[in-house]
Amino acid sequence: MTYRNELLGAFIVPTGIGASIGGYAGDASCYARMFTRIGNLIVNPNVVNAGGFSGINSKMFYVEGLAIDEFFKGNFQLSESFNNKIGVIFDKSISEEVLNIHINTINAVKTVYGCNIKKYIVTDMPVGVDFYVDDSGISTGYVKNQETILRAAKELVNIGCDAIAIVCLFKDEDSANYASGIGVDPVGGVEAIISHYITRELHVPCAHSPAFLDFSITTNIVNSKAASEYITPTFLPCILLGLSNAPKINNNGNITLRNLDYLVVPFNAVGSIPVFEAIKNNIPVYAIEENVTVLNVTNESINATCGINILGTYKECLEHIQNEYKI
Repeated sequence: MTYRNELLGAFIVPTGIGASIGGYAGDASCYARMFTRIGNLIVNPNVVNAGGFSGINSKMFYVEGLAIDEFFKGNFQLSESFNNKIGVIFDKSISEEVLNIHINTINAVKTVYGCNIKKYIVTDMPVGVDFYVDDSGISTGYVKNQETILRAAKELVNIGCDAIAIVCLFKDEDSANYASGIGVDPVGGVEAIISHYITRELHVPCAHSPAFLDFSITTNIVNSKAASEYITPTFLPCILLGLSNAPKINNNGNITLRNLDYLVVPFNAVGSIPVFEAIKNNIPVYAIEENVTVLNVTNESINATCGINILGTYKECLEHIQNEYKI
């Protein structure tokens, strides 16, 4: 176990399931960063993405959701990578005004952070994204023309891009509940559909950022958990920062499931591939009671009472792991 003589954990908060911590805009970041005090940490983008900000740090491995599932199943391995060459895909539906805002954003991120953004391209057809929250309270949606994204992604990979950032046009959202810190992120589910698709097809790090027709900034006070998305007209910076040093996906990487020491998940979101595979491989799983979701899938409901450790808070979990490994 462990990676480079340090603990290696995974800190996952699935997107679009209304997690009370991590269900908004980077609001799980400070919790995840606590765990990097004791070692390295695999995180899904939802944990650290925060619009114009990012909770990522040098101890974190930024790994897309489907890639995490395949990592836990043993099908993918990871290799550390730095200063990735990033290709950016823009939906053809995006207006010139909105596109220009995003181009300025790319240039700002390159200048301030030194990110290696190799090229941006526009899809040859409109993508056609729709999103909604279903009857169970989970964010989902559909994409009418995924193939146009894939064609653009292949073009970028063929010219040497190591990671792909995707920006699709979304209809303006009714997000009053989300802004108040009590709703589900309405766009998270369909964003996952898009990133899963590219990961599955090309095996490259990728992440999605939505663009909206209305790029004005609200002057209303919103809940602090959602605030980072209400002070900027573009959410692109966070995914560029995450992808810059995202590990590469391959079959001969130096980070494998055998290196993983523990997995941390929300309390009632344990019905996932990472949880089942961690239990199968005797990797400790910690479900955190202070983080609840709309799923209500607990260890009792999956009959895994012997494989999951229930702890009240992330702080208690961190202290427990420190005691276990005498750190």
